[in-house]
Amino acid sequence: MAGVMKLASLVLACMIVAGPITTNAALSCGTVNSNLAACIGYLTQNAPLPKGCCTGVTNLNNMARTTPDRQQACRCLVGAANSFPSLNAARAAALPKACGVNIPYKISKSTNCNSVR
Repeated sequence: MAGVMKLASLVLACMIVAGPITTNAALSCGTVNSNLAACIGYLTQNAPLPKGCCTGVTNLNNMARTTPDRQQACRCLVGAANSFPSLNAARAAALPKACGVNIPYKISKSTNCNSVR
């Protein structure tokens, strides 16, 4: 239960912090986080990859069609990655491929989202 509350707090904090950033992009960090919420156990606790995680990854990829949307999704992912000290960096980087999705950047704590096209 404490983990769920931490996740909910993280999602809320990301939405508050990223709100001003999203003016040129249709995607919000709330949307990104809610689509990837099912992935948290896989990325932080070495749990099995749930189907819901890949559904969220696919949905997010389908929503991020423009450069501003892809850059915004990237910023949200980097922010979320940096808020999880126990993030398995290798699993995060390999998540799109594990779900059969190609994205134009690597998910990591140090991705330069301004270079995403």
